[in-house]
Amino acid sequence: MSDRKRTVDRYGTRLPSRRQLRVIELVAQGLKNKKIAKELRISEHVVRNHLGKIYDKIGVSNRVELALWYWARRQEGKPRRARN
Repeated sequence: MSDRKRTVDRYGTRLPSRRQLRVIELVAQGLKNKKIAKELRISEHVVRNHLGKIYDKIGVSNRVELALWYWARRQEGKPRRARN
């Protein structure tokens, strides 16, 4: 499969979209939903929706696990995202 259509990483984890990756980055920086919403100019409801989809996609169940997932992949190189 070409890199353009790649939607999973080498661990078999589905890759987040660009927008989802930005939400993940902000969570990993410690921002709360309200601040993330303000930063991205979206509603808190949309942030919660993004987080639910992200949790399902990468197989985590909370913000701490999400931040750990993000930082582990940062140490290996920049986390990849699905090409939309």
